[in-house]
Amino acid sequence: MSTKQVNNDLTIGQAPILPGQWLGMLGGGQLGRMFVHAAQAMGYRVAVLDPAADCPAAQAADRHIRAAYDDVAALDELAAQCAAVTTEFENVPADSLRRLALRARVAPAGDAVAVVQDRIAEKDFLAGQGIAVAPYAAIRAAADLDAASDALFPGILKAARLGYDGKGQARVANRAEALAAFESWGGVACVLEALQPLHHEISVVLARGADGATAVFPIARNAHEQGILAVTTVGMAEDAALVAQAQDAARRVADGLAFQGVLCVEFFVLQDGRLLANEVAPRPHNSGHFTQNACFSSQFEQQARAVAGMPLGNPQAHSPAIMLNLLGDIWFRQDAEQANEPDWAAVLAFPSAHLHLYGKHEARPGRKMGHINVVAATLEQARADAQAIASLLGIPQP
Repeated sequence: MSTKQVNNDLTIGQAPILPGQWLGMLGGGQLGRMFVHAAQAMGYRVAVLDPAADCPAAQAADRHIRAAYDDVAALDELAAQCAAVTTEFENVPADSLRRLALRARVAPAGDAVAVVQDRIAEKDFLAGQGIAVAPYAAIRAAADLDAASDALFPGILKAARLGYDGKGQARVANRAEALAAFESWGGVACVLEALQPLHHEISVVLARGADGATAVFPIARNAHEQGILAVTTVGMAEDAALVAQAQDAARRVADGLAFQGVLCVEFFVLQDGRLLANEVAPRPHNSGHFTQNACFSSQFEQQARAVAGMPLGNPQAHSPAIMLNLLGDIWFRQDAEQANEPDWAAVLAFPSAHLHLYGKHEARPGRKMGHINVVAATLEQARADAQAIASLLGIPQP
């Protein structure tokens, strides 16, 4: 059998990691928690490395190694126990993944994560793959703003690293506003992107195995509120050529990164129908949560399969679905000073509703606390139920 080299010494034809063995998770958030649930359902045991004492993933894991993500001794301990290790967020130190790869399988590879955790490297990578992106310029110094093309204004200035859910981003009408934002962030490296005539946003979540096989989930259409995903809808009519273009681009991203695991590519659909890649997430994604209840295999099961070197599952949807994000704001309705638990019984009175809470003990405005997947026989029924649930909870309408 061929043993073509991929990355992190992973090979096509590598022996699968069987249920009963240990898988590792670097990161303890809700994505890690849902990975733990999926992996345990398949018979794996999971160890989580995270510095927080009561993080969501650690609550469910078989073992919690409480340490910083760059703690060498803790990383070595995780690698010694686990046959393979993955991650649940892109801002994990790439060098930590490289360290783990000395003793265990690591998927995705540190080199792949290093590309997408830096917006400058990410944009350059996408453009190098022949995938269309918004016009942009790398901003590493004030002089780069002076030299930026006038065509990039109005635009969006984004910190190159550590930004998510709208953080580290500023709309800038002109060069002066861009400079003010750049200086207010301490002169960190940024990307300046020209604003685009946006019609809507979509995302593609896919799994890729060590052998290069891919399983692509249905296109998801997304709506954001204040930079945070609010609603994902699956089952809406999309232009077939556009869907094929987006899915092909996502595969090219995964192939170009020699990726193993689950990733998401977010796209802008412009008013003239053009498709532009926005961002890549080297992990399961908020917009892929619908897969838990609407697909034959969820994104988290796919992550466990891919990391363990198992065959990928069926990504097809068996039902239309709408995902509603639950932020901490709904615990403080009517300007309540203290958190009040939402009426989950009223939500679950809808047979189409599937409630997923993340085990976070403190609700805060803007904090992701959970989500609801509304799954029905028709998109019309799913939307009607989702609208009623959204009204009940006081969240954006789908």
